[in-house]
Amino acid sequence: MSDALERPLVALGRFLPTLALGLAGGGLAYALHLPLPWLLGALIATTLASLGGARLRSPGRGRQGVLVVIGVMLGSAFTPDLSGDLPRWGASLALMLLATAAMMAFSVWFSHRVAGHSRETALYSGVPGGVSTVTLMAMASGADLRVVGITHAVRILVLLVAIPPVLQAIGHVDLAGATPDPARWLWLPGPVDAAWLAAAGVGGGWLGRRLRLPNALLFGPALASAALHLAGVTHAAVPPSLLALAQVIIGVSVGVRFAGTPLARVGQALLMAVAQALVLLAIAVLAAWVGHLLTGYSAAAALLAYMPGGAPELSLVALTLGIDPAFVTTHHLLRITVLVLMLPALLHRLERPAS
Repeated sequence: MSDALERPLVALGRFLPTLALGLAGGGLAYALHLPLPWLLGALIATTLASLGGARLRSPGRGRQGVLVVIGVMLGSAFTPDLSGDLPRWGASLALMLLATAAMMAFSVWFSHRVAGHSRETALYSGVPGGVSTVTLMAMASGADLRVVGITHAVRILVLLVAIPPVLQAIGHVDLAGATPDPARWLWLPGPVDAAWLAAAGVGGGWLGRRLRLPNALLFGPALASAALHLAGVTHAAVPPSLLALAQVIIGVSVGVRFAGTPLARVGQALLMAVAQALVLLAIAVLAAWVGHLLTGYSAAAALLAYMPGGAPELSLVALTLGIDPAFVTTHHLLRITVLVLMLPALLHRLERPAS
């Protein structure tokens, strides 16, 4: 067996126990009729195991494949009848950017002044989104990478766990009706539609990298799939079983971030990250309600669109629950694009010592 083939198989074999744990957690949550069962069940199971000292494996390149699948799924939400709604998106997008600025200002202040982290650590851990880009930039600085990683991971964890109760509190969505009927788990698209979806995934991934899009493997396929669906070339969706598997892998990828995290040593960092995430969630809820009043969009859609970071996770939640996934995805794409473009200059300015 060639080395090029052996390595992925070995990595897959090492990941299978972690995947099995995620599937078990998701299956239990599904049996208990919990909201977002496959995502939250896998996330909670692997997070608890990681914090308990279990040696779990990251999905690695498997997560990249899942991002492509999610992108294709998100693109299917863009239909020709969206054109009448586009003018209303402007005010919502502007409000999202204002909320993002407020979130970042608070996060940096809280991390530096309250949590006592260095200026560099506060800057990189306070960015509300673009975790991959931020982490790479933090590696070239004097920031504490463990604090940066914990802060971003806890933020996504808190947001995902808080979504069901918050959505139920603000209304506008039926969480109980979001899980497919068991009879639909075996549904598959026809061969022609499946070929178009596969082409959107492969071609979109290539396009995203050529255009240097942020999170290219998510937004590239989303753009390609959206173009096919807007043009009426295909109206196919991704099978529910594949959607459930994508939720499990995304949940696992969040949970394993806590592997090797000794609670006794990083307890304060975890506590500060949770407090920071809860305040950001409150800002997002307030902004979502204002956006709902200004634009008429549901507060649930605005909330998922305004939440800080976790574009794959939050877009997948919108798709799973059927909460305006095109609207949510567009907001996260704009947020990440603006952050990626402005972050270098902003960080350079903020890193300068005060005169």
